[in-house]
Amino acid sequence: MSQALPAEVQTYVALGANLGDARATVLQAINDLSRLPNTRLIKASSLYRTAPFEASGPDFINAVVALMTRLDAGELLLQLQHLENRKGRERPFKNAPRTLDLDILLYGNSTINTVTLQIPHPRMWERAFVLVPLAEIAPKCVTAEQLDAVQVQRVHRLE
Repeated sequence: MSQALPAEVQTYVALGANLGDARATVLQAINDLSRLPNTRLIKASSLYRTAPFEASGPDFINAVVALMTRLDAGELLLQLQHLENRKGRERPFKNAPRTLDLDILLYGNSTINTVTLQIPHPRMWERAFVLVPLAEIAPKCVTAEQLDAVQVQRVHRLE
């Protein structure tokens, strides 16, 4: 008798890159996320060019995707880290420029606070590069007040 798969959970993942061909990397990562085991892509935001926030280096290309997954949050995190590592992600210091950054923003209605994973993402509400694309694909997840609070951060939607 086969074991039933866990229920699907809607999750939102932020993507960013500012080294190499960042646009191509983010587009490829969206495709890679759609092929994760027991996961399907529901929606992807537009791509956005953003200035580094609390960091240095070239501008970032950012996006947010909505996924339905049967992976638990820890398994999803491991899958995201695997994709980052395949793109040569290094972590020499906090907020270092990166080839690919993937962050779980929301995982259903879960609140998770472990050494390796915090959901909701603890700094998402401070970052226009997360809130603007998230509001594009999930407007009920972001309030007008939250968007107003980050309006001074430069975010440019790409065609």
